[in-house]
Amino acid sequence: MFRSMFANMPNVVKNLLIINALFFLATMVMERQGINLIIELGLYYPDSPMFRPFQLMTHFFMHAGFTHIFFNMFALVVFGGHLERMWGPKRFLTFYFITALGAAALHMAVQGIEIYNLTGSFFPNIQVGDMVTPEGQQAFFNMMIPTVGASGAVYGIVAAFAMLFPNTELMLLFPPIPIKAKWLALGLAGLALYQGYVNNPGDSVAHFAHLGGMLFGFIMVKTWQKDSSKFY
Repeated sequence: MFRSMFANMPNVVKNLLIINALFFLATMVMERQGINLIIELGLYYPDSPMFRPFQLMTHFFMHAGFTHIFFNMFALVVFGGHLERMWGPKRFLTFYFITALGAAALHMAVQGIEIYNLTGSFFPNIQVGDMVTPEGQQAFFNMMIPTVGASGAVYGIVAAFAMLFPNTELMLLFPPIPIKAKWLALGLAGLALYQGYVNNPGDSVAHFAHLGGMLFGFIMVKTWQKDSSKFY
């Protein structure tokens, strides 16, 4: 069954699934060698001493654990497959990368606002001496947390699917109840907005990245609906 399902996947979804799985496998293997790829390839705030430009393209292939990658890849296969078959591989791949980068952009913008509120600057260039204050410590802490995962692109895919197939009935995994695609997308957006606004100190999920993916997905679908000749 799995062999047949894999063989019938459209090419971009299949290759994205393989690449994410290889990155996850490499993370586990390298961790045994004392090398944390999440630290190296996750995305940091631009003013962080850990930031590297290539992280913009690597962070959304990294995942923090099995549950994280499983649900992202499950959604990619279920929803992304339909979009790739409808749009074609070039347009779907364009959509995937733009929503992933859009998610990162909104997440870093929110980080910047938080850091500005703490330090009075978007790029405070925090030194060791600045960390004597609680504000300096919190700002530095915010800069040193890497962002990983394909969730931004996946949320964009869910948003696009809901816009194009709003009344398609889906079955949730937990709890196993039916729900229409439009209500699923609105529910996910509302939950991400609420959790991002509450900003629980123990919550390490980049909720505004999820919203960023959905926002850019919405914009791209609307753009393509007006003029289908652009963006492949």
